[in-house]
Amino acid sequence: MKKIIGIAMVAAAVMGAFAAGTKVKRVSSDKVIDLDGYWNDTDVRIVCDSLIEECVSSPRIARFEEENGRPGLVIVGKIVNGSNEHIDTSIIEKRLRSAIINSGVLEFVVSRDEREQLRDEKIDQEQHASLETAKAMDNEAGADFMLTGTVKSIVQKEGKKSVRAYFVNVTLSSIETNKIIWQGENDEIKKEIKNQKKK
Repeated sequence: MKKIIGIAMVAAAVMGAFAAGTKVKRVSSDKVIDLDGYWNDTDVRIVCDSLIEECVSSPRIARFEEENGRPGLVIVGKIVNGSNEHIDTSIIEKRLRSAIINSGVLEFVVSRDEREQLRDEKIDQEQHASLETAKAMDNEAGADFMLTGTVKSIVQKEGKKSVRAYFVNVTLSSIETNKIIWQGENDEIKKEIKNQKKK
């Protein structure tokens, strides 16, 4: 019993030491915080906002709606990380999709994985839902365009100083013709990092 109490006391002391050394401060989500000079949430916001503005004002996209009487339907392909660091490109994909949907200029169909989930649900409804509420299998909307892109970076180093520049390219292509309908590039993100000497 004394052994168990002793182990519990040691564990509590270790946890207390970790908790005492940890401080958390909440900050505004739009506050710029650069701790290490790598790609971060501020970079995502800057890049996506500029690309979205270009995309929704494209005359070719407006022309498509005029000729077809409806907004174009888009599916998100892959945003490929070609940089030299880990970047979760799904965050870029989702931010682009959300903002463009909310603009009302284009509409999106769900991704391949999401489509599989919806199809499984329709199969389940065929077996278990009433005829009045079950959804038909062959009534999906086909996408007109695919949104793809890349994130690349260039890093320069000299001594304790380095410069990171990011280039994000996004393309909207016609699925039927393979023609590029719109293409945008953001090269605004450039950071100078200086490693300070440890005292």
